[in-house]
Amino acid sequence: MREFSGSESNRIGPDSARFGPFQPLAGSEWLNGQDGTAVVDQYMPQPAAGTANVTNMSGIPVDSRDSSVLDRLYEIAEPQGGFVAARQAVEAGIPRSTLSYHATESDALERVAHGVYRLRRFPTPPHAHVIAGWLALARADAVVSHESAAELLEITDLIPDVVHVTLPRAKRGVRTPSGVRIHFSDRPIERRREVLGVPVTGAERTIADMLRSDGWTEQSDLAVRESIHHGLTTPRRLRAELPGKWQPRLNAALDHGAT
Repeated sequence: MREFSGSESNRIGPDSARFGPFQPLAGSEWLNGQDGTAVVDQYMPQPAAGTANVTNMSGIPVDSRDSSVLDRLYEIAEPQGGFVAARQAVEAGIPRSTLSYHATESDALERVAHGVYRLRRFPTPPHAHVIAGWLALARADAVVSHESAAELLEITDLIPDVVHVTLPRAKRGVRTPSGVRIHFSDRPIERRREVLGVPVTGAERTIADMLRSDGWTEQSDLAVRESIHHGLTTPRRLRAELPGKWQPRLNAALDHGAT
């Protein structure tokens, strides 16, 4: 889990190691044969016998099981929990017109949402629904926020029914994917974290956004205590972020957590 302030990024908090990236799969590596020729690892999925490769506009075969395409897909998907956006798959070498062909049960990709795919060889990560929801809007500068940010930061017991993301107000009019709730804001998100490759509002902004939506609840108390406990914020930063009317409740939550 990384925190970003402006252009700087610093890993903080004793629990940050929980959010490290997935390990690369051996099946995406090349090995050298005894005769010096390049051979692919035996675990790399190979095209089925008699199956014709799809070609790109230049007539060059392109298959999601091709080693070079898989290597690029793994590089993109690894920090995103095994997910890729359609545009990222195209950039890796799969023609957009053949994405549905490569998302069959026997191939490397699985379609999980409009414009979002998962590489089958990656295990399903925790909070997969949040990753997929964010990825559908990543090009619109989406940041996971509100209850969904609290879920990823593990500072409340909430598991929201939809994925909450915040976009700049200038992005109004963007298509809303199914299962996603978009919040538009003029306030820049200056401090953010990265969890499972997903940008997430920092603890202070997350708690403030939840208060603006639902007021102060028991989950607010829990979020304050847990964010302090995990080293995600400080009392000073919380006091600076939260509106004045919530300061008495904040102080009470801080006092309770100190006992």
